Amino acid sequence: MIAIFDYGAGNLRSVENTLDAVGATYDIVNDAASLERADKIILPGVGHFGQLLRSLDELGVRDTLKERMAAGVPFLGICLGLQALFDDSEEAPELKGLGVFPGRVVRFPENLTVPQMGWNKLQPKGDPKLLAGLGEAPYVYFANSYYVPVETAGERAAAACEYGGIGLTAALEADNIFGVQFHPEKSSAVGQKIVTNFLAC
Repeated sequence: MIAIFDYGAGNLRSVENTLDAVGATYDIVNDAASLERADKIILPGVGHFGQLLRSLDELGVRDTLKERMAAGVPFLGICLGLQALFDDSEEAPELKGLGVFPGRVVRFPENLTVPQMGWNKLQPKGDPKLLAGLGEAPYVYFANSYYVPVETAGERAAAACEYGGIGLTAALEADNIFGVQFHPEKSSAVGQKIVTNFLAC
């Protein structure tokens, strides 16, 4: 089962539309028992880091998510879903992230237009699975005020992107764990291909 996790604020309809477009079957879930049955997990993210983490704790799924990732279940975090994988965020410094990877999510500086809103070019690093078949510099859709610096993601950075002279982690891969700062569900055919690549993992 492909599980799309509903924490109450994710952009579920667009994610569902993308999965429908690529012919995938899925369930919308919001409890630990469903995650335990999942073969793949997608965590969409729209809103506030604090809201997402509080919701995961209120639903009692923080540990289950981490256990499933540790067990090798393919996981895709979208936007906030990527950011939640790290220790914490400047958006809600009082809350801990999932802590799957070390490091802090930071805000774009005040001199930039925030949020970054619109299409931007990916700079793949190495041969990322998520971007297979998409060429050297695909364009995808972003909507974010916070980001993971490339140096924070380190070798896990599968693609970078530049905004206002800042290099941010646009995609990451670490074994069965994947994350994208952009929104594949809003990135037309490129986004559909990225989702298809994830489902093949």
